[in-house]
Amino acid sequence: MVSEMVRSAVADEVFQALSNPTRRRVLEYLSVGPATVSELAAPFDMQLPSFVQHLSVLEQSRLVRSNKRGRVRTYEIAPERFKVVEDWLAQRRQLWEARLDRLDQYVKQLKAQDSGS
Repeated sequence: MVSEMVRSAVADEVFQALSNPTRRRVLEYLSVGPATVSELAAPFDMQLPSFVQHLSVLEQSRLVRSNKRGRVRTYEIAPERFKVVEDWLAQRRQLWEARLDRLDQYVKQLKAQDSGS
């Protein structure tokens, strides 16, 4: 029960981080490879402190990690955390596939009854 609650809290945190389009775009940029804060911020029309808050949310949710060398902070994707999203979606897919299979069986049953009468 506690393990399920922890998994749920982690999923909530990850999905909350992914709910923002700016953060999703940052992740898209990072999927190509590591980048500095200034490289990541360049395409966005916002003040640097606001942009850094987005990076902070991504780092707190552990979707990215950063390294600081001198005055330059570089971010990269942390792929292991995406497993939370993948697992959650796989569970939903399994549930809906089972429901659709049952619906398909029911429709076939109704068609068989109609053609039999």
